[in-house]
Amino acid sequence: MSVPSAIGASPAADDLLHSLDHPADDHGHTRRLAGWGAWLIALSALAFSSFQLVVAAFSPLSSLPTRSIHVGFLMLLAFLLYPGRAKSARDRLPWWDLALAVGCFVLGLYHWKFEADLVMRSGDPSTADMVVGTACVVLLFEACRRVLGLALPIVCALFLAYGIFGEYLPGELGHRPFGMDQIISQLHLGTEGIYGTPTLVSATYIFLFILFGAFLEHAGMIRLFNEMALGFVGHAKGGPAKVAVVSSGFMGTISGSGVANVLTVGQFTIPLMKRFGYAPHFAGAVEATASMGGQIMPPVMGAVAFIMAETLNVPYAEICKAAVVPALLYYVTTFWMVHLEAGRAKLLGLPKDQCPSPWKAIRERWYLLLPLAALVAMLFHGFTPMFAGLTGLALTGVLILGTTVAAQFGQRAMRVVFWIGLGIVASFFVQFGIWVIIGLLAALVLANVVGQGGRSTLAALRDSLIDGAKQAVPVGLACAIVGVIIGTLTLTGAATSFAGFILQVGEKSLFLSLVLTMIVCLILGMGIPTIPNYIITSSIAAPALLKLGVPLIVSHMFVFYFGIMADLTPPVALAAFAAASIARDSPMKIGLKATQIAAAGFVVPYMAVYDPALMLQPGADGVLHWGAAVYMLFKCLVAIGLWGAAAIGYLARPLHPLERVWSAAGALLLVAAVPFTDELGFAVGALMLAWNWRQLRRQPAVPPVAPSL
Repeated sequence: MSVPSAIGASPAADDLLHSLDHPADDHGHTRRLAGWGAWLIALSALAFSSFQLVVAAFSPLSSLPTRSIHVGFLMLLAFLLYPGRAKSARDRLPWWDLALAVGCFVLGLYHWKFEADLVMRSGDPSTADMVVGTACVVLLFEACRRVLGLALPIVCALFLAYGIFGEYLPGELGHRPFGMDQIISQLHLGTEGIYGTPTLVSATYIFLFILFGAFLEHAGMIRLFNEMALGFVGHAKGGPAKVAVVSSGFMGTISGSGVANVLTVGQFTIPLMKRFGYAPHFAGAVEATASMGGQIMPPVMGAVAFIMAETLNVPYAEICKAAVVPALLYYVTTFWMVHLEAGRAKLLGLPKDQCPSPWKAIRERWYLLLPLAALVAMLFHGFTPMFAGLTGLALTGVLILGTTVAAQFGQRAMRVVFWIGLGIVASFFVQFGIWVIIGLLAALVLANVVGQGGRSTLAALRDSLIDGAKQAVPVGLACAIVGVIIGTLTLTGAATSFAGFILQVGEKSLFLSLVLTMIVCLILGMGIPTIPNYIITSSIAAPALLKLGVPLIVSHMFVFYFGIMADLTPPVALAAFAAASIARDSPMKIGLKATQIAAAGFVVPYMAVYDPALMLQPGADGVLHWGAAVYMLFKCLVAIGLWGAAAIGYLARPLHPLERVWSAAGALLLVAAVPFTDELGFAVGALMLAWNWRQLRRQPAVPPVAPSL
């Protein structure tokens, strides 16, 4: 699909925006095949997306076969797309990888073919069950090693080794002996291992929302978000970095993948920041930090949100409700840190007359926002995420196909009549079901086949289906392999021991329990992505926090939030590595700077634990008090402001070390939920502002110089 150029943008900015007409490929270390290999990957990805759409629309299979075929498709694409070694040639597909890919898919059909037999011999696996189960687990480890690196497979292997050899450990560390038949049954034949809740969520909600984001990206949503951000804040102090924050926040509403956000939005924002004087590592860090926040930005959020809703057995809308204020505060934090850094480095933004008009961009492509609005409305009116995602996806397809057809009508009145008629036909979906939408899409596809410009639109939809399937591979495999940890914890009861330790600490101090949980999240985040990080820590720490009086959703959101922060933490920070490929700087420097930028955000989950009103949760009396929520929001903003000034060392003027300590002390007092600390924190903050204002009046102002593009 063609996208009009930015209205009123400077040539340099417009060149960067032009690069977003075709979303970036976020699979940089995958194979680049031509000929039959490329066709095989494309057909496999199309088959995967088609299978998931059929499952979402008609539910033709029972739960366990659906999960196993889903994992089979994931491993098929993993072995086709990812070479076994980093130095392997990426322009050819070895026969052994092709054999492994086909073998994985065939093994994924085992639960479908022998579903009844497996139920009949439950608890007494046959030799074939053992062979297939062992092969699936081994191949899953290899697929994850190729796609996600060594860290997560090693962590999962340690848990598996504990399940096999833990009986030999002394004291409370040990457990009763388990045979290999019990372990394989736990991991492969039931729903408490690799086909557990995370895989169920990946096979239903997550895939649809990834596909939804891929459709919107190919329709031009990334460019629309960037034009809006550039128009609204591009001219402000440090404008390019603020564009990165705002644009990534917008993008976070449709994409739950931080790495994908970096490699799409970052293609525009990182070069723009570098042109305006930001250091490469700071530009990469801003984009990495802002992009990771997409995982907690409703309505789509990240895969963890769907897993959380399924695990807690609460509506997805409740998770969105609890996440919305922390998500906004996360972006306020990043925006504030960027503003302070721009002031410290004396950086200005684009001249306002060189920025695109955000309102004109919205007027021209407002229809792209309709699927997102419909998705939000359905989620908050009680529809399931699966139904909402499928409907949003269908609406996106209708809009994309219908736009090309409507362009064939010369008169505006005819186009209006066409869209009204299309809406009336689509409304019959409520009465007659999914076949109305299928028929409507088929008619629009046919019209695009014969209409002018329709073939390029159909190609964009085809590419969306392919890219969506590719983007689902890392997420889905992480959900599957983390089932090894869940299965081992369930089988051995190891989670109870760690939870008991947290409870012992919590008897003396809830704060120490929270710090311990945070440290576990950050340590795990040094090697594994957010999904397994959340699943591990929520399995072993969240139940203990619940017993210490932390509300259920708040305890899980605490773990989720720090899982995201951990993805920015070196030495293994996936978002920082992704940003480094664009910024052309050290991933370690980017990761360290990203941690500093996000530092003020560390106060948010702690404040939510001590007063759940910050996450819009009811208090001890079971009622949500809006006055308390507003007060907590104000207190959190003040704490973030002080913490940011301490971290950057600037507040309208450079701060001395003692002033930075002063600011940090005020922020900590506001976080600590003990008597009189709020009053002291506000007093310290007010004194800091008064002192800063007084010192500012004494020094002459040095006007910043705006660099040119």
